[in-house]
Amino acid sequence: MIQVFCGKRGSGKSKRLISMANESVNKVKGNIVYIDDDKRPMLELDRRIRFVATDDFNLTNYNNIYGFLCGMLSKDYDIEAIFIDGLFNIVSGNASDAAHLFLELEKLSTKFDLKIYININSECEEVPDFIKKYAA
Repeated sequence: MIQVFCGKRGSGKSKRLISMANESVNKVKGNIVYIDDDKRPMLELDRRIRFVATDDFNLTNYNNIYGFLCGMLSKDYDIEAIFIDGLFNIVSGNASDAAHLFLELEKLSTKFDLKIYININSECEEVPDFIKKYAA
């Protein structure tokens, strides 16, 4: 399952995502990963959530982030939920590249029974159709 939260910068998406991650700690049996392009949310997250700052790993394009996620899943089969805050802040690329990433994320989600939550800084009306189907 993939859910995308759309909205302009400053609309409260990150606070909502952090809150969802913290609430899910007591609901899931597996591990939770929170990925962001800066370290600010680290102090707001429950200590049981694995926080990853992408600036530590030079994730610059969609292939990098997909490979990174696959590497995490191959090391930890108990990951049940991944929260990605500001996907388009983390990586750069065009819409067709993003479409391929979402297709691959859907496959990962199905294969590993994984919940993926993504924030993007754009109104839902402005995002491409392949993202709209995941909009929450």
